[in-house]
Amino acid sequence: MINYDQISDEAVALLKKMIAIRSYSGEEHEVAELLVEYLKGKGFEPQRKLNNVWAWSGNVDRSKPTVLLNSHIDTVQATSKWSYDPFTPTIVDGKLIGLGSNDAGGPLVSLLHVFAELSKHEQKYNLVFLASAEEEASGKQGVPIVLPELGNIDMAVVGEPTSMDMAIAERGLVVLDCVAHGRSGHAARGEGENALYKAIKDIEWFKNYEFEKVSEVLGSINMTVTQISAGTQHNVVPDECRFVVDVRPNEHYSNEEVVEIIKAHVSCEVNPRSLNLNASGIALDHPAVKKGEDMGIRTYGSKTMSDQVHMPFQCIKMGPGDTRRSHTADEFIYLTEIRQGIEIYLNLLNGLDIKPPKGETS
Repeated sequence: MINYDQISDEAVALLKKMIAIRSYSGEEHEVAELLVEYLKGKGFEPQRKLNNVWAWSGNVDRSKPTVLLNSHIDTVQATSKWSYDPFTPTIVDGKLIGLGSNDAGGPLVSLLHVFAELSKHEQKYNLVFLASAEEEASGKQGVPIVLPELGNIDMAVVGEPTSMDMAIAERGLVVLDCVAHGRSGHAARGEGENALYKAIKDIEWFKNYEFEKVSEVLGSINMTVTQISAGTQHNVVPDECRFVVDVRPNEHYSNEEVVEIIKAHVSCEVNPRSLNLNASGIALDHPAVKKGEDMGIRTYGSKTMSDQVHMPFQCIKMGPGDTRRSHTADEFIYLTEIRQGIEIYLNLLNGLDIKPPKGETS
């Protein structure tokens, strides 16, 4: 018989300790130390790389698939609008108030204690828990440096505040710096080649183009021109026009594919800032999705990014808390949300049968 009250009490106690430690992105070393000692106290052998901490549940059997439980330990910086001390955990009317309580301390401590509980019983999969760094800053010293240490992963649960709804797909992001080139001249004589006019043609393409593959969950790819700059003075034809495009791919395209399609259609120079933040998701007939549906869990496509963008395997994103509270002053999570989250996670993952694709092993 699982004692959910005891487990949630332990999770809340750990969350209070985490809130009391400043853990801005890139400054997570103290909270990482806390989690290393906490996992040791639970009987695990945690490993650490920079400010990332992970632990395996027992011996790894490579004939089984592997499930990763992940959430992040860093927070955004506290604003001046807080009514409470953001680093003093405060309980008011059933709410635990503190920086990172909702995003993503609540999901993290819930997943950690679910990991500990699942480890008490033989599962049909290998299980690894990862508390990662630098998620809020899309940093390179978080999930990307740990995944090579873990080997093949078949499925991940990424803990973010989703009200325990299950995000089965998540948009990626590509930011494009585009440059249209022309030739300068005197505006009064109509000389030169106006780079601004050339850019307008490409901007119109970005506005109207429809990618062929439309996601059942996320819909079509969104492309939005968000910034533009051209010209030096009123009587000089601009020889260069720069503009920025925000592109949000769906899970049917890699970021590289999206950029190649764009380059084939526009005349301007196209420079992606990064190709690392890919869209991701999970098959609609995946056992975790099907079991979630049987449990009455709502599924949806997420427009916001998480560490899932670094994971080239099937993922779901779900956790206690409300995304609308993230990055707000007086951030909080209800204590009942943590308890409910632990119960739903355990019911979903305990005994879950995740088989590798036919002919493959983990």
